[in-house]
Amino acid sequence: MSELEPVLRKKPTPRRLVGLALVSAFLAIAITIWVSNAGLTGPTECKAQPLAAQVIDGAAHGQLAALNATAKGRGYADLAFQDASGKPMTIKDFAGKALLVNFWASWCIPCRTEMPALNALAEKHNGAGFQVLPINLDIGEGGLEKARAFLKEGNWANLPLYADPTFKAFDRLKTNAVAIGLPATLLLDAKGCELAVLQGPAEWNTPDGDAVVKAVTGLQG
Repeated sequence: MSELEPVLRKKPTPRRLVGLALVSAFLAIAITIWVSNAGLTGPTECKAQPLAAQVIDGAAHGQLAALNATAKGRGYADLAFQDASGKPMTIKDFAGKALLVNFWASWCIPCRTEMPALNALAEKHNGAGFQVLPINLDIGEGGLEKARAFLKEGNWANLPLYADPTFKAFDRLKTNAVAIGLPATLLLDAKGCELAVLQGPAEWNTPDGDAVVKAVTGLQG
């Protein structure tokens, strides 16, 4: 007889049964949390793209040197927001286009400073294969109107109003350790898969910005 057999043959007491139940409940909760957080990385059709990361990293110089080429397989096709009329949308609505998704707010000074460059970049490169997609994060009462007024005042004709007043989209970026503050930018491929991330503003309307856009769109072929 092994040393463990007497222990295993002991009749379970109410205290031991309660203890086992608590352990089982704890494990169930832990597994649920792990699965939920794992789901935050995005759709499973996204795969790691090391070659794409190398191409973008090779283009990210000068004004775009802070761009972090990732392409680790995170997907954002289901990332939800709304258009200017309040219609629900997701990144999947732009399938077929590489996207520069810029998260901004009217109260964010670096965001406001970055807007002219983003508008100029969109004017040059928006088309069938690429689009600058700004998502406003002004929350609270009147947030959407503040964003609308800011865009109108700046006359940013190439930056339409999209918004996420729930802030859930940006919370997802924080959970994925993609961003911690505004502005923040995601570069996505035509399937909504993450190619690169940038924390903070950048001078996008430069030869360096053009080189990054050309590198991203060149990967779609």
